[in-house]
Amino acid sequence: MSTALPIWNNEISSRDRILDAAETLFAKRGYSGVGLREVAEVVGLGKSSLFHHFKNKPQLYAAVCGRILRRIEESLMRTLAAGGTPVERLERWLDDLLSLLVDNPSYARVLLRSLFEDDDLAGEMPEEVEVERAIASIMGSAGALLREGMGSGAFRPANVPHTLLTLVGITVFPFASGDFGREILGGDVFAPAEVQRRKQELRDFLRSGLIARAER
Repeated sequence: MSTALPIWNNEISSRDRILDAAETLFAKRGYSGVGLREVAEVVGLGKSSLFHHFKNKPQLYAAVCGRILRRIEESLMRTLAAGGTPVERLERWLDDLLSLLVDNPSYARVLLRSLFEDDDLAGEMPEEVEVERAIASIMGSAGALLREGMGSGAFRPANVPHTLLTLVGITVFPFASGDFGREILGGDVFAPAEVQRRKQELRDFLRSGLIARAER
């Protein structure tokens, strides 16, 4: 009993370190540009030790994406649980989401890449199933919030699926834009002043395009 807990903690620590390293590498070079041997070398493990946690690259990639999506899901659940009007909950969630993407600079790039780099993922592994579950939960909860706001008159009537795509684009893409974003802004999108400006621009965009006049 006395040795079980340290061993368990070491197992968790190794897995998290693998995920941290893989997340950074996938964000920089994408799925096809990263090999398991490189991930193992960055973490300081032998390849056989990495295989103890992840048997192949698709499983590792899905685990990286799943961890990011779960954290976004947890942020959304906390926001909804805090209460308030649909407008207050939506603005609070998007503000928290931007903070999460800023605090974790690799998140947005991994998420953007994952939209078109999943050809090797068959969708059958538990990690892949978890990715699909988290996406469905996030989109379902956000969609329900939009429908609630439209039903109460807080949001103007709009196509919910298209509105969800718009929200994904205006939150995730800027923090995945790299050199293109820096050229457009003339500075680093992760700089504190630019982050605050981004949050304000997003609030202004919502209030001019989605939120009904009476709620502004």
